[in-house]
Amino acid sequence: MKKVILLAGPTASGKSDIAIRIAKKINGEIINADSMQVYKEIKILSARPQDYKKIKHHLFGFVSVKKTFSTGQWLKEVNKKVNGILKKNKTPIIVGGTGLYFKSLIDGISKVPKISKIKRNQVVKLYDKIGPEKFYKKLIKLDDLSKDKINYNDKQRMIRFYEVKYFTGKSIFEWQKSKKTNLSGVKFIKVFLNMPRDWLLENIEKRLKKMFRTGVMKEAIKFKKLKVKKDLSSNYILGLKELILLSDQKIAKKEALERTIIRTRQYIKRQMTWFRGQMKDWEAFEETNRLNLEKKILKLIRTA
Repeated sequence: MKKVILLAGPTASGKSDIAIRIAKKINGEIINADSMQVYKEIKILSARPQDYKKIKHHLFGFVSVKKTFSTGQWLKEVNKKVNGILKKNKTPIIVGGTGLYFKSLIDGISKVPKISKIKRNQVVKLYDKIGPEKFYKKLIKLDDLSKDKINYNDKQRMIRFYEVKYFTGKSIFEWQKSKKTNLSGVKFIKVFLNMPRDWLLENIEKRLKKMFRTGVMKEAIKFKKLKVKKDLSSNYILGLKELILLSDQKIAKKEALERTIIRTRQYIKRQMTWFRGQMKDWEAFEETNRLNLEKKILKLIRTA
Protein backbone atom coordinates (compact mmCIF):
# COMPACT_ATOMS: atom_id res chain seq x y z
CA MET A 1 0.00 0.00 0.00
CA LYS A 2 1.39 3.40 -0.98
CA LYS A 3 2.03 5.93 1.77
CA VAL A 4 0.88 9.56 1.99
CA ILE A 5 2.54 11.64 4.71
CA LEU A 6 0.36 14.17 6.55
CA LEU A 7 2.40 16.74 8.49
CA ALA A 8 0.35 19.14 10.60
CA GLY A 9 1.17 21.62 13.32
CA PRO A 10 0.50 25.14 14.54
CA THR A 11 1.94 28.31 13.05
CA ALA A 12 5.72 28.68 13.62
CA SER A 13 6.24 25.00 14.46
CA GLY A 14 8.76 24.55 11.63
CA LYS A 15 6.58 22.40 9.35
CA SER A 16 8.03 23.67 6.07
CA ASP A 17 11.63 23.04 7.07
CA ILE A 18 11.04 19.51 8.37
CA ALA A 19 8.92 18.68 5.31
CA ILE A 20 11.83 19.55 3.01
CA ARG A 21 14.22 17.49 5.15
CA ILE A 22 11.88 14.48 4.98
CA ALA A 23 11.18 14.91 1.26
CA LYS A 24 14.89 14.73 0.46
CA LYS A 25 15.21 11.42 2.30
CA ILE A 26 12.13 9.63 0.91
CA ASN A 27 11.93 10.99 -2.65
CA GLY A 28 8.92 13.12 -1.78
CA GLU A 29 7.02 16.09 -3.13
CA ILE A 30 5.30 18.65 -0.91
CA ILE A 31 1.64 19.71 -1.12
CA ASN A 32 0.29 22.73 0.73
CA ALA A 33 -2.43 22.31 3.37
CA ASP A 34 -2.50 25.89 4.66
CA SER A 35 -5.51 27.97 3.67
CA MET A 36 -3.56 31.25 3.64
CA GLN A 37 -0.53 30.02 1.70
CA VAL A 38 -2.70 29.37 -1.37
CA TYR A 39 -2.82 33.12 -2.11
CA LYS A 40 -0.30 34.27 -4.71
CA GLU A 41 -0.13 37.94 -3.71
CA ILE A 42 0.72 37.26 -0.04
CA LYS A 43 4.02 35.43 0.10
CA ILE A 44 5.91 36.84 3.08
CA LEU A 45 3.05 37.44 5.51
CA SER A 46 1.54 33.99 4.98
CA ALA A 47 5.00 32.47 5.68
CA ARG A 48 4.94 30.62 2.37
CA PRO A 49 8.13 28.59 1.79
CA GLN A 50 10.46 30.78 -0.26
CA ASP A 51 13.39 28.46 -0.86
CA TYR A 52 12.11 25.20 -2.30
CA LYS A 53 15.61 23.66 -2.21
CA LYS A 54 15.05 21.51 -5.32
CA ILE A 55 11.98 19.81 -3.83
CA LYS A 56 8.81 20.06 -5.90
CA HIS A 57 6.07 22.06 -4.13
CA HIS A 58 2.37 22.10 -5.07
CA LEU A 59 -0.66 24.32 -4.34
CA PHE A 60 1.33 27.26 -3.00
CA GLY A 61 0.53 30.79 -4.24
CA PHE A 62 -1.89 29.87 -7.02
CA VAL A 63 -5.15 31.59 -6.00
CA SER A 64 -5.92 35.31 -6.23
CA VAL A 65 -6.80 37.07 -2.97
CA LYS A 66 -9.86 38.39 -4.83
CA LYS A 67 -11.24 34.86 -5.26
CA THR A 68 -13.02 32.49 -2.89
CA PHE A 69 -11.28 29.19 -2.28
CA SER A 70 -13.12 26.51 -0.34
CA THR A 71 -12.10 23.33 1.41
CA GLY A 72 -13.93 21.44 -1.33
CA GLN A 73 -11.84 23.14 -4.02
CA TRP A 74 -8.65 22.34 -2.12
CA LEU A 75 -9.67 18.70 -1.74
CA LYS A 76 -10.34 18.40 -5.47
CA GLU A 77 -6.90 19.84 -6.29
CA VAL A 78 -5.04 17.81 -3.66
CA ASN A 79 -6.56 14.54 -4.88
CA LYS A 80 -5.19 15.23 -8.35
CA LYS A 81 -1.75 16.14 -7.00
CA VAL A 82 -1.52 13.07 -4.75
CA ASN A 83 -2.46 10.70 -7.57
CA GLY A 84 0.02 12.40 -9.92
CA ILE A 85 2.87 12.12 -7.42
CA LEU A 86 2.09 8.46 -6.66
CA LYS A 87 2.11 7.65 -10.39
CA LYS A 88 5.72 8.90 -10.48
CA ASN A 89 6.54 6.47 -7.63
CA LYS A 90 7.23 9.38 -5.32
CA THR A 91 5.76 10.11 -1.89
CA PRO A 92 3.26 12.94 -1.30
CA ILE A 93 3.93 14.99 1.85
CA ILE A 94 0.94 17.15 2.70
CA VAL A 95 1.98 19.98 5.00
CA GLY A 96 0.03 22.74 6.75
CA GLY A 97 -1.85 24.13 9.69
CA THR A 98 -5.44 24.10 8.41
CA GLY A 99 -7.10 21.30 10.34
CA LEU A 100 -10.23 21.29 8.21
CA TYR A 101 -8.15 20.50 5.11
CA PHE A 102 -6.70 17.40 6.74
CA LYS A 103 -10.09 16.32 8.09
CA SER A 104 -11.68 16.58 4.64
CA LEU A 105 -8.82 14.57 3.12
CA ILE A 106 -9.14 11.72 5.62
CA ASP A 107 -12.92 11.66 6.18
CA GLY A 108 -14.16 13.10 2.90
CA ILE A 109 -16.44 16.06 2.38
CA SER A 110 -20.19 16.29 2.17
CA LYS A 111 -21.87 16.79 -1.21
CA VAL A 112 -24.00 19.84 -0.42
CA PRO A 113 -26.15 20.83 -3.44
CA LYS A 114 -24.89 23.90 -5.28
CA ILE A 115 -26.73 27.14 -4.48
CA SER A 116 -27.07 29.52 -7.43
CA LYS A 117 -25.69 33.07 -7.29
CA ILE A 118 -29.22 34.46 -7.65
CA LYS A 119 -30.40 32.55 -4.59
CA ARG A 120 -27.28 33.45 -2.62
CA ASN A 121 -27.75 37.14 -3.43
CA GLN A 122 -31.23 36.96 -1.93
CA VAL A 123 -29.70 35.83 1.35
CA VAL A 124 -26.93 38.45 1.16
CA LYS A 125 -29.52 41.19 0.64
CA LEU A 126 -31.45 39.95 3.67
CA TYR A 127 -28.28 40.00 5.75
CA ASP A 128 -27.39 43.54 4.62
CA LYS A 129 -30.92 44.73 5.30
CA ILE A 130 -31.38 43.43 8.85
CA GLY A 131 -27.78 43.28 10.10
CA PRO A 132 -25.73 40.51 11.71
CA GLU A 133 -27.54 40.15 15.07
CA LYS A 134 -31.04 39.84 13.62
CA PHE A 135 -29.76 37.61 10.83
CA TYR A 136 -28.15 35.33 13.42
CA LYS A 137 -31.48 35.02 15.25
CA LYS A 138 -33.26 34.17 11.99
CA LEU A 139 -30.56 31.59 11.19
CA ILE A 140 -30.83 29.67 14.46
CA LYS A 141 -34.63 29.80 14.23
CA LEU A 142 -34.44 28.35 10.71
CA ASP A 143 -31.64 25.89 11.52
CA ASP A 144 -31.35 25.10 15.22
CA LEU A 145 -28.37 22.80 14.52
CA SER A 146 -26.28 25.89 13.78
CA LYS A 147 -26.77 27.27 17.29
CA ASP A 148 -23.49 27.51 19.26
CA LYS A 149 -21.51 26.57 16.12
CA ILE A 150 -21.08 30.13 14.85
CA ASN A 151 -21.15 33.74 16.05
CA TYR A 152 -22.83 36.69 14.36
CA ASN A 153 -19.49 38.24 13.30
CA ASP A 154 -18.88 35.40 10.82
CA LYS A 155 -20.85 36.74 7.87
CA GLN A 156 -19.64 34.28 5.25
CA ARG A 157 -20.47 31.14 7.21
CA MET A 158 -23.81 32.52 8.46
CA ILE A 159 -24.92 33.18 4.90
CA ARG A 160 -23.72 29.71 3.89
CA PHE A 161 -25.62 27.96 6.71
CA TYR A 162 -28.77 29.95 5.98
CA GLU A 163 -28.81 29.40 2.21
CA VAL A 164 -28.24 25.65 2.53
CA LYS A 165 -31.07 25.15 5.02
CA TYR A 166 -33.45 27.56 3.27
CA PHE A 167 -33.02 26.25 -0.28
CA THR A 168 -32.37 22.52 0.38
CA GLY A 169 -34.54 21.98 3.43
CA LYS A 170 -31.64 20.29 5.23
CA SER A 171 -29.06 21.75 7.59
CA ILE A 172 -25.48 21.84 6.36
CA PHE A 173 -24.68 19.68 9.40
CA GLU A 174 -27.10 17.01 8.15
CA TRP A 175 -25.47 17.10 4.72
CA GLN A 176 -22.06 16.70 6.35
CA LYS A 177 -23.05 13.31 7.78
CA SER A 178 -22.91 11.79 4.29
CA LYS A 179 -19.26 12.17 3.30
CA LYS A 180 -17.13 10.61 0.60
CA THR A 181 -13.38 10.59 0.07
CA ASN A 182 -11.76 10.09 -3.33
CA LEU A 183 -8.46 8.71 -2.07
CA SER A 184 -8.49 4.96 -1.54
CA GLY A 185 -5.81 2.31 -1.38
CA VAL A 186 -3.33 4.61 0.41
CA LYS A 187 -1.96 4.59 3.94
CA PHE A 188 -1.94 7.93 5.74
CA ILE A 189 1.06 8.49 8.02
CA LYS A 190 -0.25 11.20 10.35
CA VAL A 191 2.33 13.41 12.07
CA PHE A 192 1.56 16.33 14.36
CA LEU A 193 4.24 18.77 15.58
CA ASN A 194 3.12 19.41 19.15
CA MET A 195 5.83 21.90 20.05
CA PRO A 196 6.16 23.45 23.54
CA ARG A 197 4.22 26.70 23.92
CA ASP A 198 7.21 28.82 25.02
CA TRP A 199 9.23 27.58 22.04
CA LEU A 200 6.40 28.48 19.66
CA LEU A 201 5.94 31.96 21.14
CA GLU A 202 9.65 32.68 20.79
CA ASN A 203 9.55 31.54 17.16
CA ILE A 204 6.50 33.69 16.43
CA GLU A 205 8.21 36.84 17.66
CA LYS A 206 11.43 36.12 15.72
CA ARG A 207 9.54 35.34 12.53
CA LEU A 208 7.29 38.39 12.68
CA LYS A 209 10.20 40.75 13.38
CA LYS A 210 12.00 39.28 10.37
CA MET A 211 8.87 39.76 8.21
CA PHE A 212 8.67 43.41 9.23
CA ARG A 213 12.24 43.83 8.00
CA THR A 214 11.82 42.03 4.66
CA GLY A 215 9.24 43.83 2.56
CA VAL A 216 6.04 42.68 4.21
CA MET A 217 4.80 46.29 4.26
CA LYS A 218 4.84 46.38 0.45
CA GLU A 219 2.64 43.27 0.37
CA ALA A 220 0.07 44.90 2.64
CA ILE A 221 0.00 48.11 0.58
CA LYS A 222 -0.45 46.13 -2.65
CA PHE A 223 -3.27 44.15 -1.02
CA LYS A 224 -5.00 47.37 0.04
CA LYS A 225 -4.84 48.71 -3.52
CA LEU A 226 -6.57 45.56 -4.82
CA LYS A 227 -9.71 46.53 -2.86
CA VAL A 228 -10.54 42.95 -1.92
CA LYS A 229 -14.13 42.38 -0.77
CA LYS A 230 -14.31 42.45 3.01
CA ASP A 231 -16.04 39.07 3.33
CA LEU A 232 -13.31 37.12 1.51
CA SER A 233 -11.04 34.85 3.56
CA SER A 234 -7.81 36.51 2.40
CA ASN A 235 -8.63 39.49 4.63
CA TYR A 236 -7.95 37.28 7.66
CA ILE A 237 -4.27 36.64 6.96
CA LEU A 238 -2.56 37.26 10.29
CA GLY A 239 -0.97 40.69 10.48
CA LEU A 240 -2.61 42.08 7.36
CA LYS A 241 -5.12 44.25 9.21
CA GLU A 242 -2.39 45.67 11.45
CA LEU A 243 -0.07 46.43 8.54
CA ILE A 244 -2.80 48.27 6.66
CA LEU A 245 -3.49 50.37 9.77
CA LEU A 246 0.25 51.06 9.96
CA SER A 247 0.37 52.09 6.29
CA ASP A 248 -2.52 54.49 6.96
CA GLN A 249 -0.52 55.90 9.91
CA LYS A 250 -3.31 54.97 12.33
CA ILE A 251 -0.98 52.94 14.55
CA ALA A 252 2.79 52.88 15.12
CA LYS A 253 5.08 50.08 13.96
CA LYS A 254 5.62 48.81 17.51
CA GLU A 255 1.86 48.56 18.09
CA ALA A 256 1.34 46.81 14.75
CA LEU A 257 3.91 44.21 15.71
CA GLU A 258 2.49 43.74 19.22
CA ARG A 259 -1.07 43.36 17.92
CA THR A 260 0.05 40.83 15.31
CA ILE A 261 1.90 38.79 17.93
CA ILE A 262 -1.20 38.72 20.15
CA ARG A 263 -3.46 37.67 17.27
CA THR A 264 -1.00 34.97 16.21
CA ARG A 265 -0.88 33.60 19.75
CA GLN A 266 -4.68 33.47 19.82
CA TYR A 267 -4.72 31.70 16.46
CA ILE A 268 -2.22 29.10 17.65
CA LYS A 269 -4.38 28.44 20.69
CA ARG A 270 -7.37 27.76 18.40
CA GLN A 271 -5.21 25.52 16.19
CA MET A 272 -4.03 23.49 19.18
CA THR A 273 -7.60 23.13 20.48
CA TRP A 274 -8.66 21.79 17.06
CA PHE A 275 -5.73 19.41 16.74
CA ARG A 276 -6.16 17.98 20.22
CA GLY A 277 -9.87 17.43 19.66
CA GLN A 278 -9.81 16.20 16.06
CA MET A 279 -6.40 14.51 15.72
CA LYS A 280 -6.23 12.18 18.69
CA ASP A 281 -4.98 9.28 16.57
CA TRP A 282 -2.07 11.28 15.07
CA GLU A 283 1.51 10.63 16.15
CA ALA A 284 2.57 13.74 18.11
CA PHE A 285 6.18 14.91 18.36
CA GLU A 286 7.45 17.53 20.83
CA GLU A 287 11.07 17.38 19.68
CA THR A 288 12.49 20.86 18.98
CA ASN A 289 15.88 19.65 17.70
CA ARG A 290 15.50 19.51 13.90
CA LEU A 291 17.87 16.59 13.37
CA ASN A 292 16.31 14.45 16.10
CA LEU A 293 12.83 15.29 14.87
CA GLU A 294 13.78 14.28 11.33
CA LYS A 295 15.11 10.93 12.55
CA LYS A 296 11.98 10.17 14.59
CA ILE A 297 9.60 10.99 11.74
CA LEU A 298 11.64 8.98 9.24
CA LYS A 299 11.56 5.99 11.60
CA LEU A 300 7.77 6.29 11.87
CA ILE A 301 7.39 6.46 8.08
CA ARG A 302 9.64 3.48 7.43
CA THR A 303 8.09 1.23 10.06
CA ALA A 304 4.43 2.13 9.43
